[in-house]
Amino acid sequence: GQRLVTFWRLLHLLSLCLMTAGVGGTLVPIWRAWSEDLLERRVLLLEEAHRNETVMLLPGTIAMMFSGYAWATATGVNVILTGWLVALQVLTMVDLFIFIPLMGVGLRRVRYLALAAEKQGAITDELRDAMADNVPLVFSTLIAVTIPLMVWLPVFKPF
Repeated sequence: GQRLVTFWRLLHLLSLCLMTAGVGGTLVPIWRAWSEDLLERRVLLLEEAHRNETVMLLPGTIAMMFSGYAWATATGVNVILTGWLVALQVLTMVDLFIFIPLMGVGLRRVRYLALAAEKQGAITDELRDAMADNVPLVFSTLIAVTIPLMVWLPVFKPF
């Protein structure tokens, strides 16, 4: 009954906290790495972003999805016919299956090239090209744009 609903609500809120910490802990270092001139500092920021993506962002997003479905089931909310919840699910799926993986692939590529450049002692053409592609920067920004929408939907339930 009510205890189960309370349990899933608490687990969902904790998952949201982990996901949000992952968003900030991943996106901010990515954005800072693009404005950093020192190679060593850029490498540290990219390492930090990569670690936070794997330790907080991905597990938090997955836990948030599962706990959200469990909470909805426990409260009797129809996840297919509730308009705002469908929109929230679509945004979450876009983040989880498109934006986060593309950001992650770009981040790993830039991180690898930055580590290789650090070993060589100078920024390489490959790293310069990867940084110019802006893949992690673009997709991390798209993730950041979805967050306010994901908060707005359950708060205001527009449809």
